[in-house]
Amino acid sequence: MHYLPHLEKDRRLKKIMDSHGPLKLRKQKDLCNYLCASIMSQQLSTKVASVIHGRYIELFGGKEPEPQRIIDTPHEKLRAIGLSNAKVSYVKNVAEFAIVKGMSHDKLHPMTDDEVIAYLTEIKGVGRWTVEMLLMFALQREDVFPVDDLGIRQAIAGIYKIKTGDKKELTEAMYRIAKKWSPYRTYASMYLWRWKDTLNV
Repeated sequence: MHYLPHLEKDRRLKKIMDSHGPLKLRKQKDLCNYLCASIMSQQLSTKVASVIHGRYIELFGGKEPEPQRIIDTPHEKLRAIGLSNAKVSYVKNVAEFAIVKGMSHDKLHPMTDDEVIAYLTEIKGVGRWTVEMLLMFALQREDVFPVDDLGIRQAIAGIYKIKTGDKKELTEAMYRIAKKWSPYRTYASMYLWRWKDTLNV
């Protein structure tokens, strides 16, 4: 893996990398449904989110639906699979945006990370964190650092022994630490999540 020697220069991160081995990013073809799934899973446990997404796929005959089918699906049908009123609206907003403005790989590929974030956060219900996850896990962007992610914040504070109750100070320290990981901050973030998950086992 081309990122390993670079990230292994950070001794604390290297210990985590040695425990988990190389990680891969996988491209997601359908970005509209990826965003919809992200919205559906927000503020839910992984188990509950998986159940709701399964119902969503079943609703459309076992396949990921085209944007127009999402729009044409009655609000009540989407509510019935366990989505809140707000989430139904947000999912439909994503589908409408996909049709009107587009969110294909061809459309997003030429954009920088910041341009993709600015573009997709125009959609009501889609925030910066959601787009950062899409950049990492659907577009295979290798240098994304989701600084506001709670797991990342807790991991960096724990691994690098940062003791501060000040959010601004922690954020500044995080950027300082993460700077040496660039241009592979996505992989570093994935290792931080792995470390955090190990604590919760």
